[in-house]
Amino acid sequence: MTPAHLDSMGVGVPPTPVTLVSKGILEHTFELLRECGRGRRECQVLWIGPWSTPHLVTSAVHPVHQAHGAGFELADSWIPEFFGYLSETRQGIRAQVHTHPGRAFHSITDDNWPIVSTPGFLSLVIPTFAQGPMGFEGAFLAELGSEGAWRQVPCLSRIAIEDKRRDL
Repeated sequence: MTPAHLDSMGVGVPPTPVTLVSKGILEHTFELLRECGRGRRECQVLWIGPWSTPHLVTSAVHPVHQAHGAGFELADSWIPEFFGYLSETRQGIRAQVHTHPGRAFHSITDDNWPIVSTPGFLSLVIPTFAQGPMGFEGAFLAELGSEGAWRQVPCLSRIAIEDKRRDL
């Protein structure tokens, strides 16, 4: 049994099967990916939300990173600072979203270096540096299983796009 104070922090709470993202956050995600990558470099955005509502994405965060045509590296100094921010604001990372130059797939690097290694965590890969239509066409969604392996899942089975902003 998980102590009550840990449940309120989201520790020990199993992930919900569907993550809710507003259309506005999805649009902002694509804006960030396109601006950063400029059609030439990979980029990453993290979807975060409050632990009190573990299935809800309330913002898109563009991490400090070095981007290039075949990958990106998060700035070492940014990671602990960001996790401190998440702790202080009682939020967690719901999914990592990043681009690939051509078709979308989950690479060996993606498999080995997720920002979160918790079963149920989602990793969304957007093709062609996010230069195509906004949405999941050609995207690849991977979910981390309890055995530690990533498996492809249909985007709309785990992510729902809401047209309106939900009051928290």
